[in-house]
Amino acid sequence: MNVLGINSVYHESACSLIVDGVLVAAAEEERFNRRKHGKLALVDNPDTLPEAAIAYCLQEGRLTGSQLDAVAYSFAPTVRRRRFQLDPLVQEGDWGSPDGEATFCGGLDRVPAALDRIVGSGCGGKLHWVPHHLAHAASAFLPSGFDKSAILVIDGIGEASTGFIGYGEAQHIEPIREFEFPNSLGFVWEKLSRFLGFSEYDACKVMGLAAYGDAAFYREAFSQFLSTEGDKLFRCDPTVLKYRVGDFSPLERLLGPARYKGDPLDRRHADIAAALQASTDEIVLALVDLAAEEAPAEALCYAGGVALNCATNWQVLNSAKFRRLFIPSAPHDAGTAVGAALYVHVRANVSRDSFTPYSGPRFDPDAIEAALERENLRYRKSADLTLEIAERLAHGQVIGWFQDRMEFGPRALGNRSLLADPRRYESREKLNLIVKRRETFRPFAPSVMAEYADKWFNLGRATDSHEFMLFACPIISGRVDRIPAVAHADGTARVQLVKAGSNPRFHALLARFHGLTGVPMVLNTSFNDSEPIVCTPEDAIRTFNRGHIDTLVIGDYVVESGAN
Repeated sequence: MNVLGINSVYHESACSLIVDGVLVAAAEEERFNRRKHGKLALVDNPDTLPEAAIAYCLQEGRLTGSQLDAVAYSFAPTVRRRRFQLDPLVQEGDWGSPDGEATFCGGLDRVPAALDRIVGSGCGGKLHWVPHHLAHAASAFLPSGFDKSAILVIDGIGEASTGFIGYGEAQHIEPIREFEFPNSLGFVWEKLSRFLGFSEYDACKVMGLAAYGDAAFYREAFSQFLSTEGDKLFRCDPTVLKYRVGDFSPLERLLGPARYKGDPLDRRHADIAAALQASTDEIVLALVDLAAEEAPAEALCYAGGVALNCATNWQVLNSAKFRRLFIPSAPHDAGTAVGAALYVHVRANVSRDSFTPYSGPRFDPDAIEAALERENLRYRKSADLTLEIAERLAHGQVIGWFQDRMEFGPRALGNRSLLADPRRYESREKLNLIVKRRETFRPFAPSVMAEYADKWFNLGRATDSHEFMLFACPIISGRVDRIPAVAHADGTARVQLVKAGSNPRFHALLARFHGLTGVPMVLNTSFNDSEPIVCTPEDAIRTFNRGHIDTLVIGDYVVESGAN
C-alpha cells in the first residue's frame, strides 16, 4: 500500500511517503522553496500544497500518482465546519471571522483539484481527510515501538480543539478528551512571542531568553490569563490575550509595555519569558497527570508544536507518571504529514526501523561535484576526512557539515549542520554574531557520543527521543567550564545523543574529536543563515560563500574558505 501524506493547512508544509509500513521519504517544503515554514498561515491558502516536497517523495519512492493507493491530508473539514466557534474579537475577513472562515473552508474544498493538478488526475479522488490531532498522535504513537501508550497532543489549534489526550494500542488510536479553544497553549506562546518583539514563530527565542529571567516577578500577573484548574485542565482568557489581533493593551496592563522589533531587551523581558516557561511546565505536567489517569499505561507518546519545548520536555521525561516517553523528531505540524499517512496506512505493520529523522534528499558525488564546479570552487578529497575535520574543529574552525539524507524536523541532527568546538566560548560568539546573525542569548546544542553522554549530562530516563535534540538536560557538576559554548545560562544543554548505528560518519567525527581533546561532543547548530536549513549542495555553497564558515564538507569533498 502506497500512501502520500500532506500537511499544508496552516504552516510547516510537508509531505511524506509510506510504502508497506516503511517511511520512504519525508521533507518540509521550506527546504525546497527556501521560504521559512513553507508558506504563511493565511485563510486563503490551505490548498497551496507542498509541491516540491511531493515531487521529492514520489521521486524517492519511484512512484507516480497513479500508483498511489491513498493521499492523506492532516485536517478534517467536516469537523471544522461542525465544531469551529467564530471569534468576535477578530477583524472581518481574518481567521475566526465569518468571511475568513468561508474563505478558509473554500480553500479546503479546492484541495482535491490541487492534488489532481500536482500529483495526477484521479488523486483527488483518493484523498482521505485525517483529523489534525489524530495525525499528530499517529506521528508519535505508531513509530514509537510501544504496544500500548497514553498519547498527549498540545499545539495552537487543529480543526477546533487545541490538543487532546488519547490511548494507543496495537495500531488503534482512541481519542479520550480534547482541549477546547480558547484554551490554547500554542497560541499563548505565539502571542507572548509577539509581545516580546519577536515573530509568532519565534518560540525558540523566548525559550532561550527564559533562562535569564525570574518567573516569580510575573507569576501573579500570568495567573490572570493563564492558569490550571482543579480538574488539571488549563484556562486562557481570550479578552486579555486577544490571540488573532495586534492589540497588546490588556497584556500591557499586567506585564508593562510590549517590546517592538529593534527595541533593546532587558531583564523585564527575560522575567516575562521565564514566567511563561514556568506556567507551561506547570500546565503540561498537569496534563501529563491527567493523561495518566484517563489513559493508564507505562508509556507516553507526546506531539504537537508545544512538544518542541526542550525545558518542559525534560520535566515530562522525568515525570513519575510514566516510565517511558517518545517524542518524534518532527512533533510540530510538519510531522502530521507522516502521521496522516500512517493513520490511513493501518493495513500493514509499521517498520519502526525506517522511522529515522534522516528521510530527506541525498546527493551523489556527481551532483556534488557539478555544484562545486559551477561555483568554480577548488575542492579535494581528504585522506582521512573525520580526523582532518576533528583537527580543524579543535583549532577553532567553524565547519559546514553536509552529509547523506537531510533531517526531517526543525533540528539539524548531523547531516545539515554547522559544527564548532564546544570548549571555546568564542565559538558561540562567532556563530551567533557573525555566522548566524542572531541574538547573543540563544544557546547552542551539543551532539555527544551516546556511550559517553551520561558522563557529561544528567539524561534522566532513557528514551530514543534523546537522538532528536528535544530535552534540556542539566550538565553534570564540574563539566560546565569544559564546554562553555554549549552551556546555557541555567546550566542545561539541549543534548543530542549520536549513535554509531544511527549516523556512522557523524559518530566517527565525534570519536576523532574525543580522541584529540578528551571531549566526546561538538557544538551543533543548523546549517543556515536567517533562512531554512540548507537542502541541496547549491544551498550549502551559497551559505558558505557568504564568507563566515571556515571549511565546507559536502560528502567526501572538502572546500576551504577563499577556495575560488
